Amino acid sequence: MGEGSESLSDLRATAQEAVRALRSRKPRLDDDSIDLILRDARSHYAWTDRPVSDELLRTLFDITIQGPTSMNTCPARFIFVRSAAHKDRLAKSLKAKNIDKMRAAPVTAIIAWDPLYWQRLDFLFPHEDRKPLFDGKPDYAHDTAYRNSTLQGAYFMIAARAMGLDVGAMSGFSNQIVDEEFFAENGWKSNFLCNIGYADESALFQKLPRFDFDDACEIL
Repeated sequence: MGEGSESLSDLRATAQEAVRALRSRKPRLDDDSIDLILRDARSHYAWTDRPVSDELLRTLFDITIQGPTSMNTCPARFIFVRSAAHKDRLAKSLKAKNIDKMRAAPVTAIIAWDPLYWQRLDFLFPHEDRKPLFDGKPDYAHDTAYRNSTLQGAYFMIAARAMGLDVGAMSGFSNQIVDEEFFAENGWKSNFLCNIGYADESALFQKLPRFDFDDACEIL
């Protein structure tokens, strides 16, 4: 066995032990934590003026990027819109009912994806050349990017809640206008928007119904 194989074997053993150790320390989240990130979590529409720091946004990204994606493609890109001037640009894309929500939030994230994500696979998936799977195959490359950037957007929302932030995702906007305003040079494509901050809970209404297990699931 060569030096490279030994090195890879050591890395795998270290990774496996880290997962076992984490599971030993924390077999599962407590119920309050699950409530915070999903079960009792809410989408928010009104915001306090408490700021969200650059450091917090960096930490949020560092957590989000650890979520799994197909072949570790990591196609999502994140633009954090905070300044009034850039919110004016973003407002051009929004349906009227969403403009005030966006302006009131301390930060609005544009969750986007990079069509050229697969060209970074030499860094992201170094042990095997997967670029030929995407090169010249635009439909497959698009489907992989859209699916996995959406997954990363969901990780982003859950991570934000875990950090004590509130979120309000929005799809009532023109992707074309966002792409023209923000991505004309780099060619990225917008997926959805997400307001981030500390919510004013007085704007909440009752939680809407959800399906029961038997309405949406089968065990075969």
